[in-house]
Amino acid sequence: MIGLGTWEAEINTIFFKGTGRAKISDIGGNYDFKFEILGMNMPAVNVYDVCEEGNTLTATAECDLFKGKKIPVTVTFDGDTVTGIIKAPMLGKLKINGKKIA
Repeated sequence: MIGLGTWEAEINTIFFKGTGRAKISDIGGNYDFKFEILGMNMPAVNVYDVCEEGNTLTATAECDLFKGKKIPVTVTFDGDTVTGIIKAPMLGKLKINGKKIA
């Protein structure tokens, strides 16, 4: 499994700005994701169809903020850094540039 640990990235959208964290864990051979935005209530997020290829994870997410919309996610891990793209409804392509904090 790749990308295990806690990752942090700055979020800058027209709706909010802040620091986001993602904790990626291995639970019985399956990926488990926990998300938070520091100082804010985070809407529920469900991640599924997770695929690994090399050091890249692709997945589909659904978020209470965008009910019924599928959100494609691609992230690539390189040591203690992560980069990627989230294609969010109404927001377009959001670039991820983050670092491992734990």
